[in-house]
Amino acid sequence: MNKYILFNIFLSVWINFLNAQSNYEFDGQVLGQTNIGFGKEGTKFLGTRYIPEFTFDKQIDSLSSFAIETSFNLSLSKTNIPGYSSNANSNLSPYRIWLRYLKKNWELRLGLQKIDFGSAQLLRPIQWFNQIDPRDPLGLTNGVYGLLIRRYFKNNSNLWLWGLYGNEKQRGLDALTTLNDSPEFGGRFQTFIPKGEAALSYHYREAGANNIPFFENYSSPEHRIGFDSKIDIGFGMWTELTYVHRTKNIGILTNQLLLNFGVDYTFRIGNGLTVSKEYLFSDSIDSMTNESLRRGFSALNFNYPLGLSSSLSGLIYQQWNNNTQTLMLNYQQQFNSLSGYIILYYNPKTVEGIQQNDIFQSFSGPGIQLLIVFNH
Repeated sequence: MNKYILFNIFLSVWINFLNAQSNYEFDGQVLGQTNIGFGKEGTKFLGTRYIPEFTFDKQIDSLSSFAIETSFNLSLSKTNIPGYSSNANSNLSPYRIWLRYLKKNWELRLGLQKIDFGSAQLLRPIQWFNQIDPRDPLGLTNGVYGLLIRRYFKNNSNLWLWGLYGNEKQRGLDALTTLNDSPEFGGRFQTFIPKGEAALSYHYREAGANNIPFFENYSSPEHRIGFDSKIDIGFGMWTELTYVHRTKNIGILTNQLLLNFGVDYTFRIGNGLTVSKEYLFSDSIDSMTNESLRRGFSALNFNYPLGLSSSLSGLIYQQWNNNTQTLMLNYQQQFNSLSGYIILYYNPKTVEGIQQNDIFQSFSGPGIQLLIVFNH
C-alpha cells in the first residue's frame, strides 16, 4: 500500500465523519527565522514557515475513540552565501496525516506520523524514525509513513509494533538509506525496573544506498537491536544502545555499535540550574577483516529559568576524533502565544554524531539566529 492509497483512505474517512457529532480543532504554528553569519564567509538566511493543523476527535463509547490529524509544512526562504548567488526556495509538503483508533488498552495509528522513543536527550542511538536536532528549540521533525500499534498493560508496561513503507530517506544516525519500495517492521517492549524503566527494541529493513556515491547498487537485509534504560537515584542516569548488523558485507559499515551514557542533575542555584552530560561511543566493524572505525562524541547541556516566562540554555558538543566543537547559547522569552529565541552559535563545517534536521536551518561558522514563533 503506497502513500497515495493511504491518502485516499484518509480522505474518505474524513468525509464520512465530518457530519458526525465530534470535536474539531484548528491550530497552527507560524515561524519566522533569520540567520546572520559573522565574517566574510558568513551565510545570511531569511525564512518563514507555517504548519497548520486540523484535528478531529470522536468519542465512540466510554472505552473507545477515533481521531484524525492533518498538518502541512509550508516554507519560504532565501539564502545568501558570499561568493555564490542568492537562492530562494519554497516548499509545501505533508507534515502529519494520520488516523488513530483507541480501544481500552489498545492504540492503532495509521499514516504519516512521528515515532520517537529512547532515554537519551542529545546523542541518540535509538533515534530510528525521526530527525530531531538537539540544536532546534522547537524539536521539528519529518514523520514516517506506517502503522503503529501500542498495547498498554496494567503495570504500566507497554508493547509497540510497527510496519513502515515509503520512507527511503536517512533518519537519525543511519549510515545508509532504506531500499526504495521496501517494507520495514519492528517492535518494542518497555517496562518498569527499580527506580526507573528499561526497554528492548528491534527493527528490520532492507538497507540500500539510494543516491549515495560508491554504493549505488548495494542492498542488504539489516537487523538492528536497541536497548535503553533510565533510573533516578537522586540524579538521572541513562544508557542507550543500538547494534546494527547487515547480512551482506560492506566493509566497516557491515556492523555498527552505538552506545550512549548520560546523567543529569538540577542544582539548587537560584531558580534551579539543570545540567546534563552525555557521551556517545561509535564503532563500525568489518567482520571479515576486523578493520574498524571508532569515534567518540560528548555533549554538555544546561538550562536555567530566569523567571516564569524566560530561560537561558546552552549546548557544548564535542567531536573527539577531529577535535571540533559546536557551541550554542539560547535565550528564550515567552509572551502568551508568542515565543522569541535569540541564539548565538558556532558550528564546524562537518557535524557528526547528531541528527541534522532538514527542516531546521543551521549553518557552519559563527553567527546569530533569531526565531519568532506564534502558536494559534
